[in-house]
Amino acid sequence: MSACICILLLALCHASAFDVTGASAATPAASASSRNAAVAAGADTSSSRHEGRTYLVPALEGASTKLSSGPRPFLHRVSFSPAYGKLGEQTYFVFRFAYSPNRWLGYEIGLGHNPAHSVHGLLHNLSAVLRYPVAFRIQPYANLGYGMLTVYPGRTINADPVTKNVFTYGGGLEIYLRDDVAIRGEYLGTSVIGRDPLGPGSASYTYRQFTIGFSFYRSLGR
Repeated sequence: MSACICILLLALCHASAFDVTGASAATPAASASSRNAAVAAGADTSSSRHEGRTYLVPALEGASTKLSSGPRPFLHRVSFSPAYGKLGEQTYFVFRFAYSPNRWLGYEIGLGHNPAHSVHGLLHNLSAVLRYPVAFRIQPYANLGYGMLTVYPGRTINADPVTKNVFTYGGGLEIYLRDDVAIRGEYLGTSVIGRDPLGPGSASYTYRQFTIGFSFYRSLGR
């Protein structure tokens, strides 16, 4: 009986040792499989993050702040530029829309609002934007335009709106964050032509106009 018990104990010990060895051998393989599964899952997750995303400019995928080589392209491009600043001593908000028929000339329409305490003004103008494209993030330009300024009296003043001719001139800088987006700063002289209160002729009143905003570009084709 004692011999049978000893034989049974030896068999159990041998089986336990085999299980431990088998588990130890299986553990690296299981870990490797787990790592491979994790890598595959990470790859799937990374690829899934890009699925369903559409780039307006396909070349920007994976390089959102990279500029294309060569001078900045303006040919057959349109831009929309919201901006904020000052006209004279008052706050000024302006929206501009431009189209470039060639690489150095653009036509721009601007609509600005100059709110004030007693009166407020609405300035709309058409400008020519002249530039020499350069292969840098900073692009200077010149601006020359003509428009109309309508001044609306406030409720405390019993008067009709007054419309005056306006000439604008100056320039600005665009700092490109990527090919289709730039920070835009502009400084213009704004000359308002009106009747001279001291005589029968006309008089000119010049105000400084400074704005900063963004330019968003889109191409209409090659």
